[in-house]
Order: sequence, then structure tokens, then C-alpha cells
Amino acid sequence: MTAPTLGAPPRSTLGRIVDRVGGGVVQVLLVLIGIFWLVPTLGLFVVSIRQEAANNSSGWWTVFTKPAELTLSSYSSLLSSGFTSSFWNTVLIALPSTILVIGIAAMAAYAFAWMEFPGRDALFLVVVALLVVPIQIALIPIAKMYGALGIFGSIPGVVLFHVAFGLPFAIFLLRNFFAGIPASLLEAARMDGAGEWKIFSTVVFPLAKPAVASLGIFQFLWVWNDLLVALVFANTENQPMTKALQSQMRQFGTNVDILAPGAFLSLIIPLILFFAFQRYFVQGMLSGSVK
Repeated sequence: MTAPTLGAPPRSTLGRIVDRVGGGVVQVLLVLIGIFWLVPTLGLFVVSIRQEAANNSSGWWTVFTKPAELTLSSYSSLLSSGFTSSFWNTVLIALPSTILVIGIAAMAAYAFAWMEFPGRDALFLVVVALLVVPIQIALIPIAKMYGALGIFGSIPGVVLFHVAFGLPFAIFLLRNFFAGIPASLLEAARMDGAGEWKIFSTVVFPLAKPAVASLGIFQFLWVWNDLLVALVFANTENQPMTKALQSQMRQFGTNVDILAPGAFLSLIIPLILFFAFQRYFVQGMLSGSVK
């Protein structure tokens, strides 16, 4: 009686062809999908540098046969309309909101992951429960509180709101990452005389760069693209780009020469940020699957 042969069964001719061609086909397919998703961005950019009359009379793709339609006058009109102040307001809102969320959440996540204190697990469950609280139910109570404190309509008020609602997800994400760090590293640092702050700043936080980068991208994009919070808590002087563009749509429904370049400028910064930190972003997304 012949002993059974170990190993994978032999592949058919069709299976071997699929194995050889599959890698190249997948790569070509991914490139085509990427190009397809970039078409709206390309169209928005072309619209932003075309003459207003040309945008009103024909589609943006006709520019390839009529390059004389290209102009930077739309960006000049945008900058002269006060959009620059809205851009810097967005920066002043997005950067502190991202930095504060990362800093506070990292320290809290370390405490939940590696420090023993009464009620730790119950308090972490409360943080997790806050993830399901919608922003809409807090708008009116916080608006009343801001009015009493005298910060309604100000940039600090908008920043505080984003920080408060960004912390639950940030703590949950970083705590799970910190819990996967080998305990032997922390014990070795304690044996060397390092305190909790030293361990956090020199051991845990440097190892969490991928998770921190992923969190920073998520938080920055959420705040940068936010409209609801800006509509409620930011006045005209402190309005970010999203509210400035929305007000232009309300007043001038066909004001393409302002809306197109403004929308492209609001898009290009997150796009640059994502491509600059995509390596850390991918590492952070995959870290939880390999621990």
C-alpha cells in the first residue's frame, strides 16, 4: 500500500496561470482604482484654475483642448475675499486640537494600561461608553456653558470641544496599543530606577509612534473637515475654512471662482499630510493585527 504524499496538492495549469498573472493584475487594478479616485480631485483643481465663464459653459475636461482657459485669477479673488484669515483659523483650531488629544490621551492610555489605581477598569468602561455619545446631544448644553464662561464663538471654545470629543477614541486606541508592549521592557526600566514618567516618555511613547501617527491623522482630518462644530461655536471672526465656504454657498450659489479654489486648498493640506505620514499610518493600522 502506497503511503499518502504529504504537502499541498498539485495545482492545475489554470491555477498556475492565475498565480503568475494574479500579482500583476492586482497591481494594475489597484493603480486604476487609485487613478479613478483621484479624478474628482483633478477635476476640482482644473475648475479652480479655469476662467469662470469657461466653467459655466463647459466641463472641466475640455481644458485639455483649450489650455488658454487656465488662469490664477480665482485664487487672487479667493485671497482678497478674506479666506486667508479662515485658513489660519483652521490651522489654529486643528493643530492644538490634535496635539492636546495626543498628549492627554497618551498619558491616560498609559495609566489605564500599566498603572494600578482604584476604579481603573470601571473608569475605562466609562471612557469606552463615551464613544457612542453623539456630538449633537452636547451642542446646546455646551453652548450654554460656553456662554456662561464667555468663550462662546472663540477659537479656544472650538478647540476644547474637539479635544473633549476626540479623547475617548484616542484613549481607547492608544490603551490597546500600549497594552501590547512587552511587560519585560517596563520591568527592566523599573529595575534601572526609572519612574512612571521616565518609562512613559522614553520607553512607551517612542514605541507608539505608528499608533500616535494614525491617531494624529484621524484627529487632524476630523477637525480640519469639521463643519457642524464650527457652525455652532465659531463666530464670523474665528470661522474656519469649512464655515467660510458654506457661507459663500449660501450667499452666492454659483460662485464657483471662490468655492473651487477654496475647496481645493482645504483638500490639499490633508492630502499632503496623509502622504507624508502614510508609512506610520499603515504600521499603526496593522499593529493591532500582529500582536
